Amino acid sequence: MGKKPRRQKLRTEFKKRHQGRRRHHDVTREYQQDALDEEALVSHERLTGKGELTRHRTIIGEVADGETDGLQVQFSVDDPNLLHGRVLRVHGLECVVRSEDGREFRCAVRRLLKSLATDQRHVVVAGDWVAFLPVNEQQGLIVSIGPRQGTLSRMSKGRRHVLVSNVDQIIIVASAAQPELKLHLIDRFLVSAEQFRLEPLVVINKIDLVDAAELLPAIGVYAQLGYHVLLTSAERGWAIDDLRERVAGRHSVVTGQSGVGKSSLLNALEPGLHLRVAPVSSDNWKGKHTTTTAELIPMGFGGYLIDTPGIRQFELWDVVAEEVAGLFRDIRPYVNFCRFPDCTHLHEVDCAVREAVADGRIDPRRYDSYAHLVEELSTGQ
Repeated sequence: MGKKPRRQKLRTEFKKRHQGRRRHHDVTREYQQDALDEEALVSHERLTGKGELTRHRTIIGEVADGETDGLQVQFSVDDPNLLHGRVLRVHGLECVVRSEDGREFRCAVRRLLKSLATDQRHVVVAGDWVAFLPVNEQQGLIVSIGPRQGTLSRMSKGRRHVLVSNVDQIIIVASAAQPELKLHLIDRFLVSAEQFRLEPLVVINKIDLVDAAELLPAIGVYAQLGYHVLLTSAERGWAIDDLRERVAGRHSVVTGQSGVGKSSLLNALEPGLHLRVAPVSSDNWKGKHTTTTAELIPMGFGGYLIDTPGIRQFELWDVVAEEVAGLFRDIRPYVNFCRFPDCTHLHEVDCAVREAVADGRIDPRRYDSYAHLVEELSTGQ
């Protein structure tokens, strides 16, 4: 356990549209209509960023020791009615919060929190630990958000989209067929798992639709890298007990392409959950977005699972091209043996990574994933 957060005065930045007081208009008209009061005139004015129109304010907040992944400040609130809980899901401007005693409240978010300058799309996400003031038995107001210790984020319209927070495991679900297996998308999620220090678990669902022997080459590559892979069938109940054992007592986020059967797997793990499911389109075998928002689900066998909407494209957040090699487990050991210290491992001579691919020490398909990702980040497309 870390040290108790310290309360102190903090200088923080607010969004551009936030102002403590509006500017005065029609000054000339006021001067022409009213008599001049020389004693009321301001004799001097300080042109600094510390006036009423600055975007910075001083608040009473807390700073937690160690790294956090969320808001830079946490507000301090002294109120005997304050309750603590965890955000189950977010619906627009409203959040559903489960209190420590098991009650659920539909909460709005304090306006001051929404006014803080941040690179995130939403100030509150599923999985957040929050402090809130109850308005009645069913409603409340979120007044403070705790530090985030484990998140999964992606880029969305140039901003950071935090999918979930306070998780320690990412369950990457793919399907063997309908829709087809996309190993490059799995590789992207594995890169994010390395980036955010989450333990990954690769689950390939719908194996009842194919010959499992066809998946052995891909499974072997991931297994050699130390990744755990499970072959499941939510329809037949295959390997569901193994999956339950992997997630029991953990805080896990379930992510993957639309239509791979994430909600079906959760329904199989927890009978009676009744999450909405829908068949994939028979025209293009693409999934439909039956899950529309991330939702934290307490499991009866222990732990939490966060179901997320299907993702067809996963754009990495806060990763530059030069960092990608260090996030691939199979490429990372070779980067220091290249001739040039700024080697991109794409076209340079005496490149240890390319030599490892040629010798069969790095899987060519994994290298293709790396090259595609580097080119995408380099060109910004």
